[in-house]
Amino acid sequence: MKQVQPYIAVLCASLVAAPQSFAQPQINGETEDQTPRLETEAPHWYSTFTHTYNPKIVPPITVSNSTRIDSLMRGGNLYLSLQDAVALVLENNIDIEVSRYGFLIADQNLKLARSGGGTGTVNTNVAGAATSAGAPGAGAGLVTAGGGNTVSTAGGVTTTGVPGGVPIPSLDPVLTGTVQWGHTTTPQQNTITTGTTSLITQAKTYNFGISQGFVTGGTATLSFNNAISDQNAIRSIYNPYTNSSLDLQVSQPLLQGFGLALNNRNIRIAKNNVKVTDYTFRQQVISSVVNVIQLYWNLVSYIENAEVDQQALAYSTKLLEDNKKQVEIGTLAPVEVTRAEAEVATDQQNLLTAQTTVRQQEVILKNAISRNGVASLEIAEAHIIPTDRIRIPDVEPVIPMQDLVSEALTKRPDLAQTQMQLENSKISLTGIRNAMLPQLNLIADLRNNGLTGFPNPLAPGVAATNVSTVNTADPFFVGGYGNVLGQIFGRNFPNYTVGAQLNIPLRNRAAQANMAVAQLQLRQSELQVQKSVNQIRQDVNNALIAIEQARARYSAADKSVVLEQQLLDAEQKKYALGTSTPFNVIQVQRDLANSQLAEVQALTAYGLAKAQLDQALGSTLENNNVQVDEAKTGKVERPPDPIPDLNRTGRNGTGATPTAGVDLKR
Repeated sequence: MKQVQPYIAVLCASLVAAPQSFAQPQINGETEDQTPRLETEAPHWYSTFTHTYNPKIVPPITVSNSTRIDSLMRGGNLYLSLQDAVALVLENNIDIEVSRYGFLIADQNLKLARSGGGTGTVNTNVAGAATSAGAPGAGAGLVTAGGGNTVSTAGGVTTTGVPGGVPIPSLDPVLTGTVQWGHTTTPQQNTITTGTTSLITQAKTYNFGISQGFVTGGTATLSFNNAISDQNAIRSIYNPYTNSSLDLQVSQPLLQGFGLALNNRNIRIAKNNVKVTDYTFRQQVISSVVNVIQLYWNLVSYIENAEVDQQALAYSTKLLEDNKKQVEIGTLAPVEVTRAEAEVATDQQNLLTAQTTVRQQEVILKNAISRNGVASLEIAEAHIIPTDRIRIPDVEPVIPMQDLVSEALTKRPDLAQTQMQLENSKISLTGIRNAMLPQLNLIADLRNNGLTGFPNPLAPGVAATNVSTVNTADPFFVGGYGNVLGQIFGRNFPNYTVGAQLNIPLRNRAAQANMAVAQLQLRQSELQVQKSVNQIRQDVNNALIAIEQARARYSAADKSVVLEQQLLDAEQKKYALGTSTPFNVIQVQRDLANSQLAEVQALTAYGLAKAQLDQALGSTLENNNVQVDEAKTGKVERPPDPIPDLNRTGRNGTGATPTAGVDLKR
């Protein structure tokens, strides 16, 4: 039984030292999703042992759209409600899809930190929004909310990398091994120690070890060394012989590099970065949703602009026909026909510009709600028909400014992201602060030695003339490899070493400079956070001002349309009675068209201002029924809105798109 115990001990030590090769691969405590692989990448019998050293297969990207966009197509038109536009953005927008990869990267960075590595990098950039189409001409320009029509994004706060932080030991065990064979021939200047003038040695080395770092800052190395030698020396007692040792070396910092809070700082930062990634994703979703809302309402505005221009063209065309009739009967000068034709040409140009802007806006909106833009012929040729309209409530809800600002400071993901990154900077500061301390390390070395071999067959026998040269082998050391293992685990020849190492930098200027720079950068970051808070207050104020302006603009424009319509009716009656001129009629028609365009733009500006306020308050997702979990998966459970009655909608002969009930005019 005693002969078997050493082998059992070696087996137990091997199982303890071996990596967890037999465990099922897991990530964050959950069974890893086995991604389908190519046949050449299929698991083999040895995959249990080698999976740790194989790269994870990342599935290829997909550029196919969700089925929602197909379900909204009818007769070459894409009937789109605002909620469906938002859902399509969540399912198909590439900027959001790119941001989803941030979660996978953050998880792997956390794994890296838990191994004792760095924190990796986290991307806090938010893709820019698409710009609506805008072309010169009456009513064809870009509609904005006014009053400061953009919402700021709090920039990520990071401190520039300052050298001097205390390194973190590797927290993953490392198994090492050395197997070596060698043959040496060494000439000897005397024969006293070896008994020969040419010492020939065949050496074999079998060394194995495992090292491990700990979050206390300490490290431990367990090594098992074996040296087997076979020589032609006649003075050696044992030949061949084996020298073996089991050695445990431990080092623990007591000042610089000591402490759980210090050595798990990268893990805490990586966990915070997972939250930062979540805030960045929310910020990207908000940006994309707000952008599609702006594109949607601007498209509605451009369509209404085209209808206004079409109505103006109808007025000028009728005036031209009436003028021609009066010229024929001689009651009107021929120059009035020319004047009317010029007005018709102007209105035709305005209508063409408005229709072009509608088509451009459709392309931009399609690109925002699909993965492949207009690569699909069906989508490229489809005309978007918005099915929603902006409604201005009779009374605007009154909420105290301080309550709105407090809501924004609580909900804005960009501010939360900035504050989390500031917290990371403070955590990193602990490593730079600790580097100012002297180095004081406690070290210990525990070693068990063993020797075994067989009596040297080249040594002189007992009957040798010179008794002093007789080599008598001790039976305790005679035996095979089991004998040396018994000596090691029996601790027959132990070594003990305990000590301390001290290193004190006398001026310590590098550490002091690094610490000072890190603190100064931290103060700069804190000021940047305060600047972001101030900017958020400004964003809320600007959004409220934009809403007030839009309501006032719409109220004035609505009254102006009513009055201009009355003036046009009166002017047309006067013209029919011969008391007015075609020039006066044309002028009133232009005024009516301008009033109608102003009304459309004011109503659209209100919708954009509401979207701007939601973004400033951080309530865009809540107010647009966006579930963050659905945004993360890219699958919206809400079914598409029903398509309106096809008999009441469709393309008209002028190229302008009716809005299927989206009549912004009163």
